[in-house]
Amino acid sequence: MVNALDPDRPLRSDARRNRDKILSAAVRVFAERGLEANLDQIAKEAGVGAGTLYRNFPTREALVEAAYRNELARLCDAAPVLLATMTPRAAIRAWMGLYIDYACAKHGMADALRAVVDTGRNPCERSREMMLASLSSLLAAGVADGGVRADVRADDLLACVVGVALATRAPEQRPQAERLLDLAMDGLRPRNG
Repeated sequence: MVNALDPDRPLRSDARRNRDKILSAAVRVFAERGLEANLDQIAKEAGVGAGTLYRNFPTREALVEAAYRNELARLCDAAPVLLATMTPRAAIRAWMGLYIDYACAKHGMADALRAVVDTGRNPCERSREMMLASLSSLLAAGVADGGVRADVRADDLLACVVGVALATRAPEQRPQAERLLDLAMDGLRPRNG
């Protein structure tokens, strides 16, 4: 992670921790309050001073964009970590659950993200491409070990997971989302004969 004031110098570990706390708090507060979210409240919830928040994110739009991009990176960067610690099928299923978390955060931040897009910036510009690359690596590993059908396309599986996320947005619907993801996993099994 780079230093906003000096991009050639990485952030100190304490500064990185503060930035991460701010981004996590921002996702929660924007999800709860939308455009009514108060940046001072985000700083308080993150356990940092307002100056620390504004030093890292001088505008509301900068904070919203960074929070969204952080959630997207968390999802997409998970694929190699998951593959290093579990079977490809288990990694795919775990990634799908992470996608539901990402979609819930994005849905909660929708108004704030629209306000950023209205300024001419689009933090979602490469989202689909990044998710497809992440999911493709998981599917390739699953095909290679024989646990996933070779004819499954990443864009088809992503559309399936997006559909589950849209159908089960409310927190109380999470158990249903998990059941639907399990059904999708059944469809990935190789066909016999």
